Amino acid sequence: MTDPIITTSNLTKEHARDGFRVFALKDVNIQIQRGEFVALMGPSGSGKSTLLHLAAAMEKPTGGEIRVLGVDPGSMEDREIAFWRNVNIGFVFQSFNLIPVLTAVENVELPLKLTNLNKSQRLEHAETALKLVGLEERMHHFPRQMSGGQEQRVAIARALVTDPSLILADEPTGNLDAASAGDVLTLLSTLNKRFGKTIVMVTHDQHAASVAQRTLHLEKGELLASSNASV
Repeated sequence: MTDPIITTSNLTKEHARDGFRVFALKDVNIQIQRGEFVALMGPSGSGKSTLLHLAAAMEKPTGGEIRVLGVDPGSMEDREIAFWRNVNIGFVFQSFNLIPVLTAVENVELPLKLTNLNKSQRLEHAETALKLVGLEERMHHFPRQMSGGQEQRVAIARALVTDPSLILADEPTGNLDAASAGDVLTLLSTLNKRFGKTIVMVTHDQHAASVAQRTLHLEKGELLASSNASV
């Protein structure tokens, strides 16, 4: 693989807190190739989620550079960022972030409302995404009618529905029991191997990280090492 999808150069993110400079990330240099499945590991506060947020243009760096799909997200205006993110990035949150008053298919349809698709086309795409994650029989259920694992699969379907180049998953199994976590990891692995999706996953769980092809370790905002994990 020679086509980097994420490249950082001395990437730094710092916050001012009580008169002190606190580094969330400091001089981080990484390359993630198209089609890779990479796990980000490290203790709480090590900068893992910050790195995902910078890649998704949810935050801007205070130093260095990050390029995603050849673009510097921090150089874009807010409206451009929203469109770019919607087209290119699928974000999976630990807490699912589903809207409780919407059904599964309505939750998955949401990102498509920023596209030119009409209502019937949006529903067709949303139904296809839910079928892909094995929830075709739960399309019209509300989040409260589903298990945590099913809710997370709805969230993954929502992340997939625009066919993004990059999936960013922040502790996607953190709120799940072991069986549901296993289902989600199997799904992410399938998306990577069968459909060629590039996935960057934050996790505290060594078992979850073992599903990835490579693991990057962060501590106190600095990149320590990387190691290949058997798949």
